[in-house]
Amino acid sequence: MKPLERDTIVKVLNRAASVLSVSLVAALSLAACGTDSAAPSAAPTAGSSESSVTGTLSGAGASSQDAAMQAWIAGFGAANPEASVQYSPDGSGAGREALLAGGVQFAGSDAYLDDEETAAAAEVCGPDGAIHVPVYISPIAVAFNLPGITDLNLDADTIAAIFRGEVTTWNDPAIAAQNEGVELPDTAITAVHRGDESGTTKNFTEYLAEAAPEKWTDKASGEWPAGLPNGESASGTGGVISTVTSTEGGITYADASAAGSLGKVSVKVGDTYVPFSADAAALAVESSTPVTGEGRPEADMAMDLDRDTAESGAYPVVLVSYHVFCTSYEDQQTVDLVRAFGDYVVSDEGQAAASDAAGSAPLSESLRSKAETALESIQVRS
Repeated sequence: MKPLERDTIVKVLNRAASVLSVSLVAALSLAACGTDSAAPSAAPTAGSSESSVTGTLSGAGASSQDAAMQAWIAGFGAANPEASVQYSPDGSGAGREALLAGGVQFAGSDAYLDDEETAAAAEVCGPDGAIHVPVYISPIAVAFNLPGITDLNLDADTIAAIFRGEVTTWNDPAIAAQNEGVELPDTAITAVHRGDESGTTKNFTEYLAEAAPEKWTDKASGEWPAGLPNGESASGTGGVISTVTSTEGGITYADASAAGSLGKVSVKVGDTYVPFSADAAALAVESSTPVTGEGRPEADMAMDLDRDTAESGAYPVVLVSYHVFCTSYEDQQTVDLVRAFGDYVVSDEGQAAASDAAGSAPLSESLRSKAETALESIQVRS
């Protein structure tokens, strides 16, 4: 086991409001994913009234999950009064970094581990590495601030041109041609992107690269391409939404649950324009394909989405956000705690709580069954 990386842990401690508690400090001082409670216990079923799960589970990562996470923390805590979960929404990249440093027991991430991270996970999590469990399916809203305009139609090429700085005013012919009857102003466009490494950026740029390959020539990445004109950056989902809210003519991409009263784009799919919704996002996910490769456990659920789908009613600007767990932990108590929380999150109750809090799409029965199997595979490290 590699030593914990002090800078990463300090970053997690500084950003999480709850990390001043003695229990979390103790948890983080353990080697690779231990907990701060002593007695092992059996994991209860979700909603058990006689839960014996104890301890503190620490996580960090995707800010897109934050509203759902607060609902999960509350629901799990009500069912398991001797256990608690603490989560720092520092961004997907920071969450994966913290997990791979041994600073947290799980990461929330809108992007799956790449090959290098997968190899690193084997050193922290045991020889089988880490496992992805999809927990949160949500459309990514393309949201804008134009007083008096609440909806616009845009195709992938136009969205790409806007974020590349090639379409610079709202009354540009490329926008006007898709929005007949809308009185578009000559307001300058300010495209706002995430300045931190972000799974939302990874999903958004995957959409642009696949659906508008002639316009978006950069590779999909969690980091925004350097050097693009006509843009501003902000940190986190809250940062980009706040910037656009205060900037007339602004436009950004963010988890739909955070878009609030901003205008929303309906995205062209085939011959129609599809507004975002939980159902439309779920439809896009159904056509996903599993990620395969060396070092990925058999039960792993990382997936690639078809961003260039022409399926009627599907909304392809969507993210699947994961909880990334180790496939093994050092003691039974940690395994019980991880599995109990994971089971609650993917349960009907947990998914309904996320849907109510964040407008996410509940997992399909097929995905839920696979998620439960994946969680059952988590074991005590031998």
